[in-house]
Amino acid sequence: MRVRFLDLPVDIASMDETLDRACDAMRTRSRLQHVALNVAKLVNARTNPLLKQDLETADFVGIDGMGIVIGLRLAAIRGAGRVAGIDLMIQLLARCAKEGLRPYFLGATSEVVAKAAEVARKRFPGLRFAGVRDGYFDAAEEPDVVAAIRESGADCLFVGMPTPRKERFLARYRDALDVPFIMGVGGSFDVLAGKVNRAPAWMQRTGLEWLYRLLQEPGRMWWRYASTNLAYAGLLCGVLGRRILRRPQI
Repeated sequence: MRVRFLDLPVDIASMDETLDRACDAMRTRSRLQHVALNVAKLVNARTNPLLKQDLETADFVGIDGMGIVIGLRLAAIRGAGRVAGIDLMIQLLARCAKEGLRPYFLGATSEVVAKAAEVARKRFPGLRFAGVRDGYFDAAEEPDVVAAIRESGADCLFVGMPTPRKERFLARYRDALDVPFIMGVGGSFDVLAGKVNRAPAWMQRTGLEWLYRLLQEPGRMWWRYASTNLAYAGLLCGVLGRRILRRPQI
């Protein structure tokens, strides 16, 4: 079910429902572009018209962060639950190994993406990759990268690049890639490769995963979280205020 939240599209779906849609797309070779929405991306989309357009035109906008779940609940939108991008990627890799579907990893450094693919093969015996490539290429090289992915015959593509670069890349080339399921996974290759640790489960459930990342990489992450989290808190105050004003007076 697609809803509007803070003037952006959000698809309400469970992990199983999302997996089924992705696998159906791969089996039928029909395009499904998935975008994982978190607080930082939502806040930045409000001031970045191209990023907002990329979200509006995506086939599926999943709920990647607990902050989005909390916001949807405050807006009285029912049924919202988190489907973290990295969890979805892992589940899809398991399905690929089981069904003989071939993923493509694009992004991160050559060492990290190679290690991530190696870990995935060990975790899921029988998994075969259509291709693995780092994300360090410039605009002039993009047509060659796209051609290599298209010629690989990949069933799904996971793109580990920062926002908004990965959204722009996928919006620009989603049809030319000729890959049924395409998805941006941010820093998931770093986690899969063991370069970055993921937050404990209780921090994920309570929406504090951002704090764990901040403690791991304070120099790189403090401004991102300070700016976007404060802006989002202000937006949620507006959501809650409008909801209170709509309540019938007794």
